Amino acid sequence: MKWNEIFAQLTLLGQLGLSLAMPLLMSLGACYLLCTRLHVGLWVYLPGMILGIGASFMTAYKVYLAVTRKEKKPKRGEHERSFNQHY
Repeated sequence: MKWNEIFAQLTLLGQLGLSLAMPLLMSLGACYLLCTRLHVGLWVYLPGMILGIGASFMTAYKVYLAVTRKEKKPKRGEHERSFNQHY
């Protein structure tokens, strides 16, 4: 395996990790600001965590779609010729 491919896979893995962690951390940070500045109850953390996890899964799904689109495989029969088919 070439070094460029290894570094490309590592950067993709790092991007996926950040894509999973950042929405959750940002929503929990917003909940912290709501609790400290506006004196809202601690119940805000529960919807914030649920929304953060949902946003993380959506971002991971979009990264998955981008990777699968990039590594698109040829459809079956597109490059295959059977014995009876001639060029």
